Amino acid sequence: METLGIWGGLHKMMDWISKVALLNVLWISFSLFGLVIFGFFPSTIAMFAVVRKWVTGEEDTPIFKTFWAAYKKEFIKSNLLGLVIVSIGFVLLLDLLFLQKFQSSFTSLLYIPFLVISLIFVCMLFYTIPIFVHFEMKISQVIKNSFFVMIINPIETFFMLIGSFVICFALTYVPPISLLFSGNLLALLFMKPACNAFNKIGNKHRMYLEERRT
Repeated sequence: METLGIWGGLHKMMDWISKVALLNVLWISFSLFGLVIFGFFPSTIAMFAVVRKWVTGEEDTPIFKTFWAAYKKEFIKSNLLGLVIVSIGFVLLLDLLFLQKFQSSFTSLLYIPFLVISLIFVCMLFYTIPIFVHFEMKISQVIKNSFFVMIINPIETFFMLIGSFVICFALTYVPPISLLFSGNLLALLFMKPACNAFNKIGNKHRMYLEERRT
């Protein structure tokens, strides 16, 4: 009986690993399918859509069907979101190049606000795609709310930051495994605490409304 339990647990673990690996293969394949430039963000949105199903308890959701449906539905909107993200990142990159090229006592003072703004931008990205797949919002609302959710949940944001660093650092030592485990691990890392943050904010909002009624 105990042996059956062990084999059952092992089978469940292997099934889970295979599903997570399949999702990463789909993410990479559909990014390439869209020539990376047009495929990366739709593929990433689709990956997070699948992970959201898992996080909310729908572990038996069909992976390819869910992925493909989200990829098609959000292809244009996700690329618009990607354009906004890349544009902000490009501006920050230009700022960094400017600070490095024109070094002086004045520009050295600008490094601290630059680093703070860059850190805020990175931390906002932890919530941007989870908000995109969890709610029906305009892109401007997605960006705005990702900032507010980040501010309201500093502990979750901190663990996301540390966790993403650990995952990326670990993958640099075993690059081939990135084909099966890379984006999917980051999606799992971001989506679970993000959903918890959404639920916490929703509960506080409901309590506030109930207090106003009374």
